[in-house]
Amino acid sequence: MDHETRLYLAAHPFAYPLMRLLARLGPVVRVPGLGVVVNDASVARAVLTDERFRKDGPGSPGDLWTPVLGPSVLLNMEGPDHLALRRKLMPLFTPAYVAGLVDDVLREPLAALDARLARGETVDLVDAMRVMAGAVICRIIGLDLGPGPGSRPGPAPGTGLGSAPGTGLGSDPGSRPGSAAVVEARARELFTEGERVVSMVSLRSRRLSDRQVAVARQVLDRIGDIAQIAYEAGDPSTVMGRMRESGLSAAEARGAAGAFFLTGTETVATFVPRLVALVSDHGLDLGPALRTGARPGSGTGADIAPATGSGSGFSTGTGPGTGAAVNGLEDLDRVIDEAMRVTTPTPLMLRSVSEPARVGGVAVRPGDRVLIVTHNCARAHGPFDPSRPHPPELRRLWFGAGPHFCIGYPLALAEIRAVASTVLSRGVRVTGRRAARGVLIPTYEHLWITAA
Repeated sequence: MDHETRLYLAAHPFAYPLMRLLARLGPVVRVPGLGVVVNDASVARAVLTDERFRKDGPGSPGDLWTPVLGPSVLLNMEGPDHLALRRKLMPLFTPAYVAGLVDDVLREPLAALDARLARGETVDLVDAMRVMAGAVICRIIGLDLGPGPGSRPGPAPGTGLGSAPGTGLGSDPGSRPGSAAVVEARARELFTEGERVVSMVSLRSRRLSDRQVAVARQVLDRIGDIAQIAYEAGDPSTVMGRMRESGLSAAEARGAAGAFFLTGTETVATFVPRLVALVSDHGLDLGPALRTGARPGSGTGADIAPATGSGSGFSTGTGPGTGAAVNGLEDLDRVIDEAMRVTTPTPLMLRSVSEPARVGGVAVRPGDRVLIVTHNCARAHGPFDPSRPHPPELRRLWFGAGPHFCIGYPLALAEIRAVASTVLSRGVRVTGRRAARGVLIPTYEHLWITAA
């Protein structure tokens, strides 16, 4: 049993075996009491790009998140209103802008991480990622990172996200939203708050309980208060200030901040340790190429070119210690994409049927629930192998498709590239690991690494 399977079983000991069993029943199967299950990438992409399958009907993500976030966030919208809000938000997440944002936020933490690895220290990458992902989301929502004469309005009174100077991630007494300074305690606390909400959901969840909704609202109201202060300040150097410039209302900006808070921390923080573990376990050596193309700690690696698909192959090993080489800096993106496929950051997607239709060969009617088991679609392509290109129907399916393709994808990729290029340039090896239990997205509770 490989480590990825162990992670899934630790997170979902009952649901995961059922999920994998359903993959054996065919590309599309109706399961009484569950819905219509899709295990095929081509069918999944067809559903995701068909407006008859919605995110705001019964059995959809809207059932989960509308009671918490309200009716007007991208997670639960369809049609012209969804398109209009998406058009307002897209300019805020261009690759160039998010690369600069990530570089500004993570330059100091990555330099510190690289220095620890250079000294031969053993690092818990999971803990480091929680802080760095929390730091980025601090910047997104406009959390003021420290008091001082140059600071702008920060968290609202009673948010519980106070300053903790001197905690080790470059606190700056003159910081303001948009500065490079990061206070570790705040970043850690913010990540923990997001984790608290996301952990309420399981693969079996249809709705949150009244108690869960109340807790989630309490957390997200605090996030909304912070975001609204940054929005009202109107500083164009901040994400929230740019939202105001782009014509978003205060309510839309609050909703967007809440949605990014929920989706933007877990995806990156859980994926990077799994990526590093896969690279280590398969004996891939990206170090020489990354050391040639980037200076770890002095930049984020955001300048790494996307995979070109030119056919350059990998010499992949069969396990740890094989010393396999990667044929160029651009191949980091191919390794990331392949690790995304194997780990599947979004293992399941939900849609609600609004009109009579067919899913594969199965007839569906309004009110039916469609469960796209993205993990089954992705794992059908075989074991981890970065030398093998993904077929078109599978390409980044775990980030969605069509009008609902993840708007935060460029930000997630920039964060992943930044950390991966720093860590993997050291040719790290895994010295210990522990799977997390009772979590929505399978991940490690701890992943200890050291420079090889």
